[in-house]
Amino acid sequence: MNLETKTNINIAIEASLKAGEAIMDIYDSVIEVEYKDDKSPLTQADKKANDIINSFLLPTGIPIISEENKQTEYSTRKQWETCWVVDPVDGTKEFIKRNGEFTVNIALVTNGKPVLGVIYVPAVKTIYFANVNSNNAFKAELNSHNVKLDEVLSLAVQLQPKKGDSNPIQVVGSRSHMSQETLDFVEQLKSKGKEVEIVSKGSSLKFCLVAEGNADVYPRFAPTMEWDTAAGQAICNAVGIDVISKETNKALLYNKENLLNPWFLVSKN
Repeated sequence: MNLETKTNINIAIEASLKAGEAIMDIYDSVIEVEYKDDKSPLTQADKKANDIINSFLLPTGIPIISEENKQTEYSTRKQWETCWVVDPVDGTKEFIKRNGEFTVNIALVTNGKPVLGVIYVPAVKTIYFANVNSNNAFKAELNSHNVKLDEVLSLAVQLQPKKGDSNPIQVVGSRSHMSQETLDFVEQLKSKGKEVEIVSKGSSLKFCLVAEGNADVYPRFAPTMEWDTAAGQAICNAVGIDVISKETNKALLYNKENLLNPWFLVSKN
């Protein structure tokens, strides 16, 4: 890992921990909910976490695509070779429900591909981080949001996806978005004589389940945005798990003109 890469992943880890601490302060108090034009919920946690993450990432000089930032015109963005892709609170619905299944997502994208990813789960103080180019992804279970980087690294355990064929096949489903197409995908597997177990999770934790070997496949046949998936794709790609667009049959790409993702499938090569 070169020095610049190491510095950027360290910055992303520190940013996610500080954002997670602020999110939990709000989680443990009264949650005020607004609604955006697209009817998606927005809380003070989204705004506060976004401000904190921006304060860490702006000094890198690398431009930022964040769900909570005003989006830059594509005529400018298309000139960016590298950018951050951020979701300050992924799973705002899970946050409002107080079920703990929400995350902080920070990814670094170069030439449309995620190269670094950090996912922090503040409700349980668990952090996932990955460097795609060195094929390394890790998980660390922390005692506090206020830990030094050295402690995060000392607690980190390398992620290992499942090997070989599973029976039953564990399919990741969404807590909030189980589409008919996903149900059809499950029925297809069953028609091939496979037993299927549905594993439900909210937010980008669905990617983590596959990357750490607690599920086999994650079909997402419902809308997502780039900030929902970039960090999770980095973590999966680092351990040899593909995130394949159902439109192109190739890896999902980032910093597109339209930041809406096509449907995709997360599974082993």
